[in-house]
Amino acid sequence: MRIYDPNEPTLQALRGSNIELMLGVPNGDLQALSDPSAASSWVQNNILAFTPDVKFRYVAVGNEISPSDEAASFVLPAMQNIYNAIASANLQAQIKVSTAIQTSLLGNSYPPSAGSFADNANSYIGPIVQFLKQTGAPLLANIYPYFSYIGDTKDIRLDYALFTSQGTPVQDGSLGYQNLFDASLDALYSALEKAGAPDVEVVVSETGWPSEGGDAATVDNANTYYKNMINHVSAGTPKRPGKVIETYLFAMFDENQKGPAETERHFGLFSPNKQPKYKLDN
Repeated sequence: MRIYDPNEPTLQALRGSNIELMLGVPNGDLQALSDPSAASSWVQNNILAFTPDVKFRYVAVGNEISPSDEAASFVLPAMQNIYNAIASANLQAQIKVSTAIQTSLLGNSYPPSAGSFADNANSYIGPIVQFLKQTGAPLLANIYPYFSYIGDTKDIRLDYALFTSQGTPVQDGSLGYQNLFDASLDALYSALEKAGAPDVEVVVSETGWPSEGGDAATVDNANTYYKNMINHVSAGTPKRPGKVIETYLFAMFDENQKGPAETERHFGLFSPNKQPKYKLDN
């Protein structure tokens, strides 16, 4: 499970549950946590105070920070400080420290073998990737075929985004791609190789499909996406076949106050009344 800030009632509820957790550091806290003592206190209060009753798996230091954001310069120092505080408790092998990125950091993603980080993103993401390499942590990536599709309906087919395409829409050398999810993930792996980190894994820290509010945003399409994606992740990608793709679904509930796009309010697997929106049983 993933939460985006150290919400104490949630952490208390997770005690003894055996549910592994990705804990987020809010973007607004990054500057403060670039101070080592503040990071040490944050880890003490939000991780060590709940360990081992809560099974922390990752700390996501910032979510979808852009290289041009004011907070960008604080991401790596905060990651380093949080890692050091975790390491001082000898938990660095169990709890990995990373950050969650958007695929928009890629300057090129087609074909997947040409994947590379954008020139204006290299100075931001390059040192972060080296930190992940040194500490054995994965890169967290929010991957949304839905947004790629609605941003380029001329060149991207809906069935390619929904895992329902017949044949092989994209042939990349010897590798064939039948869905956009795999292509996006392998473009990231290509970018990591070019950044000198071929062994850094990618964890899909968000993926989802909205049920209403915009083009192709229907309950049927969302149900198709989730069901097919869940059935697919154990197969790996063409670049890494057979390697299970660790993937987090976004989100648990619809968020009626989110925006600005109407679709942002309809990414939940459940309605606010706790009723499931989809039939995802195999």
